[in-house]
Amino acid sequence: MGNTRLAPARLNRALVLRLLRRHRRLSRVEIARRSGLSEASVSRIVVELAERHLISEEGPARSTGGRPAVRLELDDTHFRSIGVDIHDWETRLAAGTLRGRLIEASHFRTPAEPYQVLEAIAERVARLRRRLKDSRLEGVGVSVRGLVNSREGVVERGNDPAWTKIPVREFLEERLKLPVFVENNVRAAAFAEYHYGNPDVMDAHCLLLVKVDEGIGVSMVVEGELYYGQHMAAGEFGQMVIADVGSSARHDRPGCLEKLASDTATCERYRQLGGARRCPVTGDVTAGVRRICHLALAGDRAAAKALQETARYLGIGIANIVWGLDPDAVILDGAITEAWSLVAPIIADQFPDGSEFLNFRNLILRPSALEGQASIRGAAALPFQALFTAAEHARLGQAAA
Repeated sequence: MGNTRLAPARLNRALVLRLLRRHRRLSRVEIARRSGLSEASVSRIVVELAERHLISEEGPARSTGGRPAVRLELDDTHFRSIGVDIHDWETRLAAGTLRGRLIEASHFRTPAEPYQVLEAIAERVARLRRRLKDSRLEGVGVSVRGLVNSREGVVERGNDPAWTKIPVREFLEERLKLPVFVENNVRAAAFAEYHYGNPDVMDAHCLLLVKVDEGIGVSMVVEGELYYGQHMAAGEFGQMVIADVGSSARHDRPGCLEKLASDTATCERYRQLGGARRCPVTGDVTAGVRRICHLALAGDRAAAKALQETARYLGIGIANIVWGLDPDAVILDGAITEAWSLVAPIIADQFPDGSEFLNFRNLILRPSALEGQASIRGAAALPFQALFTAAEHARLGQAAA
């Protein structure tokens, strides 16, 4: 009976927290209007959440006559998480706050072997945890490339064959004695973009995030929720074949979007065009694409041509996805967006006329608003999700010490 009585209270607390995450600052009256709760209920919830250091008063709103309303916001001072973003070349760490800000950021070269990577993460998280001793640490969120079973915290298959059936959650929880949450990097980025990105995408019924780095991945946020698919493998549009280049091998897909438009493909394209400043054959290809973007914007013809061809393939691939999923918005995340003024028109040129085809009418096409931090911000948000979904753990329901 006690749990039955608690359920509506948890739902209402989560609803208030979601509203503040989405709208940043609201008065009690605005919360009541948007939530449908009574002002008395909102006031009671606000007192409880403030006592737990989950929300705070930001200051009076602009007065329209009479006593100004006090604005409320998520409390950024007490609770912390740690986000980890694993890439082929580099792994990043940062502490996160309830509002999605990152602090105490650092990075290190990613070791070659999966368990070496996890050992390095455990060591650095332990160091960061000591620096956060005055904050309440809620857990660690990990973003990683590949097919990720987020329920089990297992990387089923990474882009490197060594990353197969790697129990990331089990390994790190054993080392750290903290809750660990694991998510595919593109889903983490889409989550962050939806909640912390451009305001004009926050009401999207279907948001697509296309992440371009060592590969290409797509994630979907449908009616505010990440879409996983039956096997948690939705969004592998990088394997979509968009060009027939003559290979008949069953597992060789040279004409797929990833082989034609990833950062690796752009660097290789630039090398073939004889760019004076060549990208590395191996290593940090994302940094290589960043250099190509800067060169192209400065007038380097080979760099501009390489980007134009990549953008054309990206546009073809994105158009195919839009035909099938009919999204409101498409967000592109990756180093290639640093030359957005060059690549955006070419991507959009691959779309049909929106006045004739409804899928493309009023379609929003934007670069990420999170400046290369979408995946790690999404990772850092994972330990807080229980608060926003009413699935609170007992420890989250207790007053902070």
